Amino acid sequence: MRYDEYLEINALLQLQNGRSDGPEHDEMLFIIIHQVYELWFKQVLHEVDYLVRLLAADDLNRAVHTLRRILTILKTMVAQVDILETMTPQEFLSFRGYLDTASGFQSAQFRELEFALGHKRPSMMHHHAANPTAHERLTARYHAPTLWDAILHLLVRQGYAIPAAQLTRDVTQPIQPDAAVQEALLALYTADPMLARLCERLVDLDEGIQEWRYRHVKMVERTIGRKTGTGGSSGADYLRQTLFNPLFPDLWEIRGQL
Repeated sequence: MRYDEYLEINALLQLQNGRSDGPEHDEMLFIIIHQVYELWFKQVLHEVDYLVRLLAADDLNRAVHTLRRILTILKTMVAQVDILETMTPQEFLSFRGYLDTASGFQSAQFRELEFALGHKRPSMMHHHAANPTAHERLTARYHAPTLWDAILHLLVRQGYAIPAAQLTRDVTQPIQPDAAVQEALLALYTADPMLARLCERLVDLDEGIQEWRYRHVKMVERTIGRKTGTGGSSGADYLRQTLFNPLFPDLWEIRGQL
């Protein structure tokens, strides 16, 4: 077995096919960066699914370790925005028209990640009706419990009082803050350092996703200003609406009481 065989390098290097005439020099960078993002999304989803299984098995040490890996990947993803920002507006415009209606807004894997973390919107599935495989994955994520649901069930098994309504909630609905859940969280921060550490890594995850969104917004503003996005969205104006919406509201609500 050779390195190139194991990693299927020949097939991998055939996937960067520009559409522009020439093609334009910077189209290669654009394609590679976004393909790398999709690979990272795949890995993060792989890790989140593993994390849920670890939580179900009460394997807290491994769960915290897995969260640390996810956080490290997120930091790498955010850092890659720096590379995209080396592309000037003029350089992007040299091939932007060839994207036609293609847009990062249509990333099925990013929507899967949002769904797995609790940010579920059925309207997002409509954008993938033409891709049966992606639509099937998104539908499954939409109806599956979220990472936060796995945390709540873990807390019950660890002896903390979580309301039955939270444990049997409709997992397709947004995660809402709950006073009783917050009381349990405050108790564990005092009594259980390992669970407190796990919760802090979840806060880091929430903050990391918000940092990714912020850097994405600023990169779009820097590159296309207030122009309409290629996928028909309002571009930076749409992305700005996604900022500062916590994934795990209870963990933020208790900050002033710790």
